[in-house]
Amino acid sequence: MSSFLDSCEKFFGSKNLYEVLNIAKDAPASKVKKAYYKLSLSVHPDRVPVNEKKSATAKFQVLGKVYSVLSDKDKRTLYDQTGIIDDEGSLNEEKDWYDFWRLLFKLSEEDIKCFEKNYRESGEELKDLKEAYLEFEGDMDEIMENVLCCTAEDEERFVETLQELINAGELPDFDAFSKESKKKKAARKRKAKKEEKEAEEMREELYKNAPVKDDSENALAALIQSRQGQRMDSLMASLEAKYCQPKKTKKGGKKASKK
Repeated sequence: MSSFLDSCEKFFGSKNLYEVLNIAKDAPASKVKKAYYKLSLSVHPDRVPVNEKKSATAKFQVLGKVYSVLSDKDKRTLYDQTGIIDDEGSLNEEKDWYDFWRLLFKLSEEDIKCFEKNYRESGEELKDLKEAYLEFEGDMDEIMENVLCCTAEDEERFVETLQELINAGELPDFDAFSKESKKKKAARKRKAKKEEKEAEEMREELYKNAPVKDDSENALAALIQSRQGQRMDSLMASLEAKYCQPKKTKKGGKKASKK
């Protein structure tokens, strides 16, 4: 059995590549790409503790492999007709999945700001908010962690929106939401402030220690870092130096396995 498909099930709950991306089998290439992009925004190693980064990195590699199959006409046809995946026994850890991703989605500082601006208070954000509310049964800690681009400043707006939907009968009233303690709310607020402070420190450090980059590249990297405590860390550009560095070559021409 494919170790790759096992990894799909482990990290995304299904061995079906289309289910991993949450798309139909006949989805056009444009929709495959869009689904991959959206999911990649939520698969970010910086959102997990240090001891879980290895697993998070593997998750990103699996997602890249899924897209590499479904975006290739021949590989997709083979998979659709036989269930076979070319080179399915390996995730090809030597492949720089970040470079692969960046070729598809060329990001600039303006791209990130534009994405955030268009997403906030959009129909897509509302859909994601409702899904997060249902998935986590009203737990605002989880909701604030999983809705893209949100900051502590969005919480009041989210609560008002969710309450309106509950009053209208569009969402169930979970106790975790309606009876959340003041202590839990205060803890979440403290955590958000701490993350914002850490993000600002990282941003300042980045500018101070990266003089070799040009201004635009520094601005992009700093923006990504500053968004880290605000869920905009989901953008994959922040993986560049940390999680997808080229593999070192061993003697004899073989590449070292990723640890």
